[in-house]
Parts: sequence; C-alpha cells; structure tokens
Amino acid sequence: MNEIDRQQRLWIARQAEKVARGTINRREFIRRAALAGFGFASMRYLAGCAAPAVPPPTPAQVAATAGPASAMEPTSDMAKWLQDVGGQFKGTTLRVVSESTPPSRAISEIMQQEFIPLTGINVEWEQLPLDQVLAKISQDTAGGLGLNDIYYWDQAWIGRFVNDGVDPNEMMAKADLAMPGWDFSDFLQPLVENIATYQGRVAAIPYDIPIFIMMYRKDVFDELGLAVPTTLDEYMAAIKAINEAKSAEGIYGTTGQWKSGHYALECNWTAWHWAHGGSIFAPDGSSVVNDERGIEAANYMLELGKNMPSGATTWDWSGEADSFTQGSAGVYISWGEFFPAFDDPQKSKIVGLAESAAVPMEKALRAKSECGFDETPGMSHQGGSSMAISKYSKNIDPAWVFLQWATSADIVVRASILGGGATPTRKSTFTDPRILENNKVVAGTTRHFAVTLDAIENRMGTEPHHPAWAALSVDSFAVELGKMTTGQQDVQTTLDNMKAAADKAVAQTKQYSFA
Repeated sequence: MNEIDRQQRLWIARQAEKVARGTINRREFIRRAALAGFGFASMRYLAGCAAPAVPPPTPAQVAATAGPASAMEPTSDMAKWLQDVGGQFKGTTLRVVSESTPPSRAISEIMQQEFIPLTGINVEWEQLPLDQVLAKISQDTAGGLGLNDIYYWDQAWIGRFVNDGVDPNEMMAKADLAMPGWDFSDFLQPLVENIATYQGRVAAIPYDIPIFIMMYRKDVFDELGLAVPTTLDEYMAAIKAINEAKSAEGIYGTTGQWKSGHYALECNWTAWHWAHGGSIFAPDGSSVVNDERGIEAANYMLELGKNMPSGATTWDWSGEADSFTQGSAGVYISWGEFFPAFDDPQKSKIVGLAESAAVPMEKALRAKSECGFDETPGMSHQGGSSMAISKYSKNIDPAWVFLQWATSADIVVRASILGGGATPTRKSTFTDPRILENNKVVAGTTRHFAVTLDAIENRMGTEPHHPAWAALSVDSFAVELGKMTTGQQDVQTTLDNMKAAADKAVAQTKQYSFA
C-alpha cells in the first residue's frame, strides 16, 4: 500500500465518524467516498439503511432448521470438526465486522448456539451500517492493525482491499484445518466471478446474493387466460391485459420501485436498460446510457408506468413488495428475497397465489467485453457481497475455521431459510432437503429458489465496479430518472443528463484514485 492509499483510507474513516455524529449525511458520505476511490453496491446501504425485513430468529426457529449434518447434532461430522479442530483455539477471541443484514443476523444467532459452545472460540460480531463497516476496515488496513479478523466486503470494494485479505487458496491448502465437505467448487461460479474475484484472482468467499426474478399472480393469469411471458413484448402485453381487465378492482398490471432519488429506481431502470441491449459504460470508460438502446429502454419503462398504481412513484422496493403482497398488481420483476412474505398469512393477502418465473429474455444483450468497469449486463440485477480474512489478523487459522463454518453448506441453507432467502450462494443449497421441504405454501417458503438459481447462473446483471458508481447512481441517475418517471423531463434530456454526470464523475475520480 502506498502513502496516498493509506491517507485515503484514514480520510474515509474520518468521514464515517462525521456520519455517526450526524454532521454529514449518507449521501454526502457516498460522494466523499467516491472521491477517495471507494464505491458501494449494497442495495440496503444505498437505500439509506432501511429497517430490516426479517428480525433475528429465535432459538426455537434456529433449532427447527437443523439437519443431520448440523453441529446441533452431536454425532455429526460438523460437531466433531468444531470440537476437534476448532477446539484447538479455545479461548481465542475473533472479531467480525459486517453490514447488518438478515443473513448476518441469522448466522450470528446460530453461532451463539453452536459454533461458540463447541469450539470455545469467542466471536464478537459487530453488525453496522455499511459506512461504519468501511470505516473500520479502512482504518484497520491503513495501519495494519489487525483489530478485526474477518471483513465483510461490498463487491465494489474488492479491488481496493484485495491485497489486505488472506488468499482463500492459501487457506484451502491447509489440510489440517479443512472442514469435511466444505468444497469451494460448490459455490456458484457466477458469484465467485462477479462478487469475490478481482482481475481473475479469487480474493474472498461469496456471502449473500439478492437478485431480480419475475413474480406473478397465478390466479389472475389463469382467470384471464394469460401465458407466463417469456419476451419483453409478451411481458408488456400481459401487463396491459391485466390492467385493462382488473384495475377497476384495484389490481393493476404491474407495480414499481420508482421513488425519485432512491437507489430502488436506478435498480429498476437497469433491468430495462440492460434488457434492451444497453449498458452504462463503454470499454473506454465513457457513458453510453443515451444511445438508441437506452432511449428504447426508457420509453419501454415509461409505458410500464401507465399500468402501475399511482403510489409507485413514491415507493422503494419495500413499498413495491408491499403493494404486491396486498394484492395490488398482477406481475412484477424485483428482488426475490421478498417472495417468502407472499406466503406469510400474517403479512399477505395473496397467500398461495404468487408464483415465480425467469425474467423475460432480453431483446438484446451487450457483452461484458463491450462495457466498462466490470459491468455485466443481465436483466436479473444482483447486489451480493463476500467475506474475507484480514491478512493483519493475529488469528488467521481460527478465523478460517469460523469462515468455513459460516459459509458451509449447512449454514448457507439455514441462513437462506431464516434470513429472508437472500443467501443461496451454493449449488447444494438448492437441493438440500430442508430447502425442498419449504418448497410449499408456508411462511419462509423456498418455492422461488429454482428461479433464483436460474437467475444467478444464466441471467445475472452486475453494475459497474467503479468507485464513483454509488454516488452517481443515487445522486444523479436516480434523481434524473425521477424527473422522467414523474413527467417533469423527457427521455432524451434525462439520458443526456445522466451521460454528462457519468462522464464527469469518472473524470473527477481519476484525480483522486489510483485504483
């Protein structure tokens, strides 16, 4: 690390302290972070740290997810490994810092009941807003302090911290610490490539994966004799048919996360932009949002808006999901982690009526090689993260024991059930008996998991991994798009303004960041 990089990291830590004290807001922090070469991809953080959708599970709920291979079963290989291998480090204290997310809350609850008692390793897991996570990692790495043993990495940070983590391949080579059946090849390759890898080098372990899928009302489709759409034209036709037949009853064709100035609106736009063959950047780093493909996509998006409840322009993804849960729309495309709530009788008016399906095929699709900053077009927009061991840790071996356990097949399954369905990072997750058992109408359903797997493997879209992207996507793109969706601004002006903002942000960031 050179001195410029070190000073940037210390500066970021000071800016995060200002957020904590309330002297600057998160939008300003995102802007300042971009100037220092740090971006964000977390949908939760860019939403402004909305309240968690799923509370921490109870001990009874944790116990209910245990299977034969779980450490809760005393004769299991997992229990024996934690006692024999983990037990070597009894009395060690590990410190983990991560964003406060449903999977983290679920895994930390399981940890209290299984990992800590069996290994004797104390784990202090600090779950914070993402700006505070970045501050802690930045300060820790700037001084080589080793105050935290395991880091949570937003995918946008991996290029900056790749040299501050322990190479996972080094740890996997330690046969004496290897968890039976842990198997790195079980992690879905698109997640390894797009979330945990930098310039071809695996740097971390995939941790969670919110992703877009299509969700629709089967009863409405059956009533109107509609087929599940597989193309963009069919999708629009189905929405218009539903809206015409059912809007008088309060069931609109679709719904939206179109809140002006909110990251949710930008996420929604990317799906249509990518699906029409557009991209945000070209290989030379210039923005191409306003080309003919971008114009076609924006017009398609506006046509969808004519078939939404009027409240859509005030909703983020939670409001959008609530509208569907309350029966106000026939079909929409958004984060699959909301699907389990549709079958929860305490929350939903459509229990058993919702189904999931692959998003319609893109009309055209720009290749990753035709884009810039690792942007990978695909209609199933994703927002995943990874976990890494700090190379400054004084407890690297016990940290590896913990990280294997926290990302093991058993824990990924249980976090997927307990944490809202945002953590299916392994191939084996989708065939586990506990996942299949929940493939029915029940609160916490996994009926959408087959579609989620297809989205990850075949349809996944990844936003640019450029440090200016977080500030750009919220402060510029979401604002300009909000003017468009509320009729204040035409398509061409909107896209031209977005291009100008993108080109300016990239040029400014070059002055501050070596990355």
